[in-house]
Amino acid sequence: MTGEPSSAGSAREPGQEVSHEIRVDDSGRLIVPPEIARKLGLTPGAKVPFELEGEALHLRRPVTSLAKVYIEPTSRCNLECRTCIRNAWDEPMGNMPADIFQAILDGLKSFQPVPAVFFGGFGEPLAHPLIGEMVAQVKETGARVELITNGILLDESRSRQLVGAGLDELWVSLDGATPESYTDVRLAEALPEILENLARFRHIAQANDGHQTKLGVAFVAMQRNIADLPALLRLSSQISASHYKVTNLLPYTKEMCAETLYGMALDKDPRDPSPFSPHVDLPRIDWNETTLSPLYRTLRTYSNINLEGVRLNHSGNRCPFISRGAAAIAWNGELSPCLALMHNYTSFLNGWERDSRRYGLGNLREHSLKELWESPEYVDFRQRVQDFDFSPCTLCGVCDMAQKNEEDCFGNTFPTCGGCLWAQGVIQCP
Repeated sequence: MTGEPSSAGSAREPGQEVSHEIRVDDSGRLIVPPEIARKLGLTPGAKVPFELEGEALHLRRPVTSLAKVYIEPTSRCNLECRTCIRNAWDEPMGNMPADIFQAILDGLKSFQPVPAVFFGGFGEPLAHPLIGEMVAQVKETGARVELITNGILLDESRSRQLVGAGLDELWVSLDGATPESYTDVRLAEALPEILENLARFRHIAQANDGHQTKLGVAFVAMQRNIADLPALLRLSSQISASHYKVTNLLPYTKEMCAETLYGMALDKDPRDPSPFSPHVDLPRIDWNETTLSPLYRTLRTYSNINLEGVRLNHSGNRCPFISRGAAAIAWNGELSPCLALMHNYTSFLNGWERDSRRYGLGNLREHSLKELWESPEYVDFRQRVQDFDFSPCTLCGVCDMAQKNEEDCFGNTFPTCGGCLWAQGVIQCP
């Protein structure tokens, strides 16, 4: 594949579809428009994975391309939610020091294009006293910048700081649409205050000349709050949210296992659908009292289903972090492949306790971001995860090996990803 100038439309915001043409030269090589080649990290010599589904060819990002960096500015938080990892955590809390953040800034500049940055992790980013300056400094590198918050600390001063710094998108975690349901999850009577903060943020953002900060909502779905989802979506008109990200609950305590919504979604091996299962193409159709039950039974029974050409019941076994070219940096400077491997913690898989050990490639106090990203160990790990030849621990999850990420029954050694719910599309992050 090569790149050449093209008259096709320019790339749009992340997540938006854009139509381009790829030409074939006399040697049969695909000529990709340069803006798309740049966006996907298709550099000369890169090995580009692809999938052929029916009449569609899907190109995937090479494992050599760094496109997004998750930065955890702090592991501290101002809430104690019933769903939080802190209920099963025994790690020291801390804020990212200035020298580590400077190393990140230097590292971002060594990549072209500059990777996007997401301020998040397992703490509340707005709890870091210098978060406004951090966002501004990252924006100066040319990166797209997002940040997630619970919204309680989003006062007028921080709102003006973030908008003035050029923040591209603010995500707010809302796990309830009413004060009662929000308090039931977050254990804080804060929803009215958060909505006021978001309304003020919207006003400040709209008054800003030129750059506009978008607003997204992250919702952790569980038994106790899933009925709130329609009402939460209706809040978009009040707070001007343009994007909702719904994820499942990862239970960190035994009690929270009863709140999950995906037990049946994992009861079939996603890597081995029946060869006798028919392919079903569904048209656009009304979802109502008449269609909901039969459509549900169809989706529940068969794997090979397309709705308007989009594959449903996807097979999974794909790491969203590796696929997006992402990496994660903890508050102490340790680089990890993803959020799930950034800390040590205990969670529950299929009702069984599972210990996940942190996997770090090195610290930015000792090595540059580029050195760590290009290290043979890290490149090899990303390739292993892209191939995803791990045992299906999310399916069974009951043997001793499935209770840790140390090794699996396919012979893989630490870290193993067969028990990762992110890779099965059950848990997702902005």
